[in-house]
Amino acid sequence: MTPVTPSPRDSPPPATRAALSRSWRPLHADRLPRSELRERLLPAWAPVAPWMWLLPLLPVVLGGVMRFWQLARPQEIAFDETYYVKDSWALVLSGYEQSWPEEADAGFSAGHPPDPTGDASFVVHPPVGKWLIGLGMLLFGPGDAFGWRFFPAVAGTVMIALVVLAALLMFRSPVVAAVAGTLLAVDGLHLTHSRLALLDIFLALFVLLAFVFLLLDRFDGRRRLIDRLPDPGRPHGGPTPMGPWLGVRWWRIAAGVSCGLAVGVKWNALYFVAALGIITVLWDLGARRAAGVRHWFPAGVLKDGLFAFVCMIPVALVTYVATWAGWLRTSGGYDRQWAAEHPGEGVQWLPGALRSLWEYHRAAYEFHVQLDSGHTYMAGPAQWPILGRPTSYFYESLQQGQNGCEVPNCSQAILNLGNPVIWWTAIPVMIALLILALTWRRWRMDWGILSPLALVAVGWLPWFAYPERTQFFFYALPYLPFMVLLLAAGLCMILPGRESPGQASSKAYRIASWSVVGVWLALVLAVAWYFWPIWTAQVIPYEAWHRRMWFPSWI
Repeated sequence: MTPVTPSPRDSPPPATRAALSRSWRPLHADRLPRSELRERLLPAWAPVAPWMWLLPLLPVVLGGVMRFWQLARPQEIAFDETYYVKDSWALVLSGYEQSWPEEADAGFSAGHPPDPTGDASFVVHPPVGKWLIGLGMLLFGPGDAFGWRFFPAVAGTVMIALVVLAALLMFRSPVVAAVAGTLLAVDGLHLTHSRLALLDIFLALFVLLAFVFLLLDRFDGRRRLIDRLPDPGRPHGGPTPMGPWLGVRWWRIAAGVSCGLAVGVKWNALYFVAALGIITVLWDLGARRAAGVRHWFPAGVLKDGLFAFVCMIPVALVTYVATWAGWLRTSGGYDRQWAAEHPGEGVQWLPGALRSLWEYHRAAYEFHVQLDSGHTYMAGPAQWPILGRPTSYFYESLQQGQNGCEVPNCSQAILNLGNPVIWWTAIPVMIALLILALTWRRWRMDWGILSPLALVAVGWLPWFAYPERTQFFFYALPYLPFMVLLLAAGLCMILPGRESPGQASSKAYRIASWSVVGVWLALVLAVAWYFWPIWTAQVIPYEAWHRRMWFPSWI
């Protein structure tokens, strides 16, 4: 997968695809001199014009403006904000979720929220996302929709920056990184969740953050391997059968913290935690094999894999338990006194507070697996890639003179419809990349393809195991950034590089490839502009809203 950043004279980068392939695939190799080992494991970045490093900043600015502009519109509680706004404010007030009077939604919407009842409420999602929503309410007031939605907007903007950083680390091209960030910035599923007080944007943020930490760990681990392997060009520089231990991996510990926070938002992050743990060990195995370590597999398992487990899983577990500090420190939370009331039940070897927490989790898990109530906008995972049934978060029918309506009938809506050009293009691109990674020698077992493909798979496929459970399209949000990175990988294959003489030397191919990419990106932006009103609750004529409902299942 070749970096495609043009030089100031539009020349492709000097690193060859063969060199990149060697650095990304776990190939057997003899002991190499230090310079060749570095080129194999950490190929040099291609030189680019200084101004091109401004390009990756543009989608971050664009995405931030799109997420914060009129963020308080609508002021009313929308969709599941009815749960999370109230739960979040209760956490701020007391450290645990409480019940609310029936008129609470109207009070929050009017800017005068009532007080909670004081009775503990049974909730089925951990508290991290609600703490973040509550912090925004603490900063800007609980009666202001801007306050409810402030940190979701921050999270969405930060995610764009993280996708840009991930693309830079993977593809080493500011152009491709800028495109990847733009795709996430103008996707409707991501945009709507960045503008509402819902939990899934925080789940997606911490999963993506863990992936970026592991990318940084991959770079740092390979640098350490290069520095610690003996140089055959020096005295006593012969091969080492197992290779060195690489020391404490701080980026990997940071990934463990992020994984714990992700699980602390929603439990389905566990699938991503397992996949990320396997991926980072496979990266280490590949590095040792490419470096010529004779016993690369046992060395990778014993010297990297075991420490990877220690750095990630226990750290994630401690982080997760710490997120329940508000519930643990107080006495009034739901099931908080369960251990005292049931002295001979539960997990006896745990302290009382943790035994109560375990029982809370058991009850919440039972709720999740038995959730099968129907919903107008429920959608199974088979519908997600084709945008079969997006979720309507808000809809109001307005008459002339109401809320700025200037025609007889208007609509105001928030529909979490993904950008159709992005989602529908991703289907053939991901299939093609999977085939190439499994069959074509040039990209066979390419980590830059298989890693995001695996994360898309673990974010999508497990939901097929629960066909009776109520499911929604927005469950796809955590794997959206990795789908965007796969589209970026596809760009790297389309755009020409210096190491492909037949293509790179062909002016016609360069013009054609950049033209195709340019037209496609322009179409992405045009479709985003078209759907912008129904992503952000703009008041538009009813006929304009109806024209945007391309399929009956979108209504």
